[in-house]
Order: sequence, then C-alpha cells, then structure tokens
Amino acid sequence: MIVWGGYSGSSYLNSGGIYDPAANSWTPVTSTGVPSARNTHTVWTGSAMIVWGGFNGSVNFNDGAIYNPTANSWTTVTAAGAPSARRLHTAVWTGSDMVVWGGYGNSGPVGDGGTYDPAANNWTAVTTTGAPSARNGHTAVWTGTNMIIWVGFNGSALNDGGIYNPTANSWTAVTTTGAPAARSQHTAVWTGTGNAMIVWGGAVGSSYLGDTFSYTPPGTRTLYLYQRP
Repeated sequence: MIVWGGYSGSSYLNSGGIYDPAANSWTPVTSTGVPSARNTHTVWTGSAMIVWGGFNGSVNFNDGAIYNPTANSWTTVTAAGAPSARRLHTAVWTGSDMVVWGGYGNSGPVGDGGTYDPAANNWTAVTTTGAPSARNGHTAVWTGTNMIIWVGFNGSALNDGGIYNPTANSWTAVTTTGAPAARSQHTAVWTGTGNAMIVWGGAVGSSYLGDTFSYTPPGTRTLYLYQRP
C-alpha cells in the first residue's frame, strides 16, 4: 500500500510511505522530484502511481508526477496539453492510459478531461461532444473498454451520467430510466464478470442515502452464477 500527500488538519503534505503487510513495515517515499503538497489526486497503473491535479488549500493544480515504487523515484507528468487545474476529479486506468474527467476548477465544476499516456508522456483531450454536464463529487468506473461517469454535484445533486469510449473518443448517455435518485459523494464499483456497475449511498444536501442500484451498460448483459441445491 502506498500512502502519499493529503491534509494533516493544519497543512497539506507531499510525503508518504510504502506499507508492506507481510513484514508489517513502512518504507519512506523519496522526496527527490516529488510533486508539491496537495490532496484529492492519484491512480495506480499496475506498476506505478500517478499523482495528478489536486488542491493545497488555495491553489488547484494541473501538474503531477509518476512514482515508481520499485526504483523509489519520481518522473514528471508533462503539463503540455493537460486539462485545466482542478480537484475532486476522477481518474481511471485503462491498462495503458489514465483518463481524467470532471472535478472542481478555479471557477467551479468542470465538464472536460484528458487522456494521459505515460509511455509517450502526452495528453489527448477528451471530447466534450455528448459529455455529461460539469460536476464534481461524481464517480468513474472502468469497465475494461469504457469509463462510466455517474451523478455528482454542480450546485445541486445530479442523477445522470455518460459512458466514455477512449478508443472512439465518444460519449453515450447513461439511461435515467429506473435510475437512483440524484446524489453525490456516493461509491461505485465495476463487478468485472458481472458486467455491471453497483452504486451505493451518497448524499443530497444534508441527507444521507443508504440504497443500492446496479447498472448494466448497453451491449452487455449481467451474468449470474447459481449453485445447484
């Protein structure tokens, strides 16, 4: 487990550590080449941690770095072509790229994003054609081929979303028929072989929710396993 950055209650941090549960021990993350202090960031690639964007109490960022735990080293993420500065965004790993979308920018919620290729160290804009409206407090799950954005907040709670296909750089609306009530700050996971996104909880204003819904994207079907009596 790699812990990095965050807020201590009095200051923002740009330090961290690697925890080995087998040895029950910690190893410091190097401070050489480390990004500036911040919170609300990061994604795991399978071999490295990408820190991007975030907030330090007064400034939103649109920079970041890649941390390699094997080498205990940082590599700068290019800012050329990167999305605008933001926090409370989402990021998913496709297997080769990081897709960043939404969040809270310098002027409020944003409805754009970018795809970052760490091998080439470059950014490609996510199309805004057909994209969901600007928001933060939303969720993003990766299905293996697409990113699903669901609900969030843009002055009021939302109950819509979109499916982004990075290969085609295109969006498809998520149906609202039978959808959960508007909310933000919920959780969402992709089931994998079940071919469904499960949404649970969240908040609308000061009211907290405890309901659960399952969404199956178009072109897939939910798989169920039954055990014979």
